[in-house]
Amino acid sequence: MNSASHELEVKFLLSRPGAFEDRLGVLGAQLLHPRVHEINLRFDTPDGALTSRAQVLRLRRDHQTTLTYKGPGETQAGVRKRREIEFTISDYQAAQALLEALGYRVLLMYEKHRTTYAWQGVLIVLDEMPYGNFAEIEGPDPELIHTTSAHLGMAWEARLLDSYTMLFDKLRGVYAFTFRDLSFANFAGLDVDWSALGIPPADL
Repeated sequence: MNSASHELEVKFLLSRPGAFEDRLGVLGAQLLHPRVHEINLRFDTPDGALTSRAQVLRLRRDHQTTLTYKGPGETQAGVRKRREIEFTISDYQAAQALLEALGYRVLLMYEKHRTTYAWQGVLIVLDEMPYGNFAEIEGPDPELIHTTSAHLGMAWEARLLDSYTMLFDKLRGVYAFTFRDLSFANFAGLDVDWSALGIPPADL
């Protein structure tokens, strides 16, 4: 992403992530970043002002450290569009201290393992979340995203426009989770049934 732009993307729930990654190899996708553990801190004011405006302030650490702002989402030609301002910084702990000094507080932590590929002008990521495996396709226009999903064998009607934290909130409504963070430790031993939310795998 550029420092200031718009993000266009869709997600898909996967039942066979290994087969999905094999398909990327068949297509000749370029591996940009090997599998990496990612930690995200989402911040808000004590009164939840950012959440109430559907805005996101996020600090992420993986192979680098990035600070991200995302605006409210909208649907454009079947994909999710959001304004995004993102840039790299050198010191994760100092950035967290700065945000907290400005009055922001950690709303939640979420983590994943992410592998990133590029193919014909789009980014394709394989995300291993605490509650399941997902593919995310991000590109410059909806048509290219749709075409890429077809090449990958994804059922377009099964696409997801919600963020991972929004999906987490929906799961809370079904399972009444009492923990705050979307972590592997919190989901250890839990069996999440996405059909309870009417979400099928897109690779069946």
